Amino acid sequence: MTDQINIEVAYALPDEQTIIPLQVDKNISINDAIIQSKILEKYTDIDLKKQKIGIFGKVIKKGTRLYAGDRIEIYRPLIADPKEARRKRAAEGKKLTKGNNNLIKSK
Repeated sequence: MTDQINIEVAYALPDEQTIIPLQVDKNISINDAIIQSKILEKYTDIDLKKQKIGIFGKVIKKGTRLYAGDRIEIYRPLIADPKEARRKRAAEGKKLTKGNNNLIKSK
């Protein structure tokens, strides 16, 4: 039985995605795995104290145990509040129609 597991650390910008494969100690902390990946050196704007972290799209606590095959994802802050964006579209007279994902102008 090995004490190492294979994981990935991922970070995405609107026009660029980085996924770093790593082999780490199975008891490594999420923060230590991120540091070991050296992704913080490439993206100096990452602030682990402020940004949320997840595994495969699910936000997790930093104390969560890692398993072989996990992908740690560092999430960027939202640029716009989704609720506010929907309110703004509604105020502009736009709506989504059932079965049609395209925005259309209401008359």
